[in-house]
Amino acid sequence: MQQPTAARTAALQELLSALRRVRPGAPALIGIDGYDGVGKSALVIELLDLGGRDGGRVLMGVSFDGFHRPRAERRRAGDGPEAFYRGSFDTAAFIESVVRPLRAGQPIIPAIWDVARDRPVARVPAPVPDHALVLVDGIFLHRPELVDLWDASVWVDAPFSVTVPRGIARFPWRTDPSPDAESNRRYVEGQRVYEAEAAPREHATWILDNEDLEHPVLRPGVC
Repeated sequence: MQQPTAARTAALQELLSALRRVRPGAPALIGIDGYDGVGKSALVIELLDLGGRDGGRVLMGVSFDGFHRPRAERRRAGDGPEAFYRGSFDTAAFIESVVRPLRAGQPIIPAIWDVARDRPVARVPAPVPDHALVLVDGIFLHRPELVDLWDASVWVDAPFSVTVPRGIARFPWRTDPSPDAESNRRYVEGQRVYEAEAAPREHATWILDNEDLEHPVLRPGVC
């Protein structure tokens, strides 16, 4: 990972300090939401690194990608944008594996499915330290089934003109960086369906403008 600029470190330190004030005295569940390719998982890695060096409140990372439905189920749901939004993830399994045990003071199951290999993963319980912050990165985290489960949330922001080229860099079979390309329609329009239904920016506790990776800007959400 490239060494972050001073401006990026300052913005992430500001976010980390704000996160550590969430639900003091108990484990807290934090959603890190945003378009595919905006930099959510990288942000969590950066926050874990920052948090691990200062001796403050412990952080854990969980990826919503670990709760994808099997490929066959996703295909049965269809190839269009609605299917991408509504049929990609097993939200009930996420709630059973992460949310409910966290609230009960029990170990969580951080993942159940390997989306790249399209196969289940071992359900290994992960103890949650006292007062830990559990950072969950993923798309669609403010959808109706999940929006009220977060103790706080971050919307990581950048336009599709930025996120689509970033995102396709991870997938060699997707080569057109235009948000308007037919090969990107399922993903871009699926996220627009999500925005129209869930209005994630209106529910986020903070918004991190991540368009310029060297100079991100943190501001309060409107919720």
